[in-house]
Amino acid sequence: MTADAIALLASLPAWSFAFMLVLARFGAAMALLPGLGEATVPAMVRVGLAFGIAILLLPVIIPQPPPLPEMGLVAAGMIAAEVVTGLWLGWLARLICLALPIAAQFIAYLLGISTVLQPDAELGPQSTALSALFEIAAPVVLLVSGLYTLPLTALAGSYRLIAPGALLPVADSTATTVAAVGQAFGLALRLASPFVLAAVIWHVAIGLIARLVPRLQIYFVSLPGQIAGGLLLLASLFGVILAAWQDAARDGLAALPGN
Repeated sequence: MTADAIALLASLPAWSFAFMLVLARFGAAMALLPGLGEATVPAMVRVGLAFGIAILLLPVIIPQPPPLPEMGLVAAGMIAAEVVTGLWLGWLARLICLALPIAAQFIAYLLGISTVLQPDAELGPQSTALSALFEIAAPVVLLVSGLYTLPLTALAGSYRLIAPGALLPVADSTATTVAAVGQAFGLALRLASPFVLAAVIWHVAIGLIARLVPRLQIYFVSLPGQIAGGLLLLASLFGVILAAWQDAARDGLAALPGN
């Protein structure tokens, strides 16, 4: 056996541990990434993607494998830290994707078609068919436009900010999380803003009518018009909402830590 072969065999445990670290971060993120980590994607497909990406990026991300800890508890802690980092990055990307169905929740409530009889695992008990439609549209737009590559690029670049096996910096990650949540809800409200304005005008109008005609059952008269007008407005703005969300998602995903 040559000296190179002996050196390669001696380095295999360190490289195996390095691969586990990379796989832990990418595998955890793959459970939440928009487009690639959807619940409808089979688990084996997501596991295969995580394995393939980890194999491809291992030589690039870690030219020199991190030293293998002598204590198993330390190694387990480093892997757990990688899982937390991957979940955090995947969740940040998922927040941008959730802004679209959250906007649909706002719209459905303003149209008067929200219901508590159709629960959703991500959006809570008051899910609607409209939010389910937008929830399907978001990963479709990401996959068609190629924006799904931005979270992967952020994951690869995250090793410049967070070394393999290192814990998340608490202060920076907390500030980033708070800002991401605020931006996601702000984006959802901006996407639903035409319906908020229309709802304000509509309710002012029916309030005036109720004052002028007190005996009129204004609720039963106005609700069909509210739903019909809202659906007509939605049909005319559906493409615009998706285009606006795609532009905002491009900017948000490009601003993920690591990009």
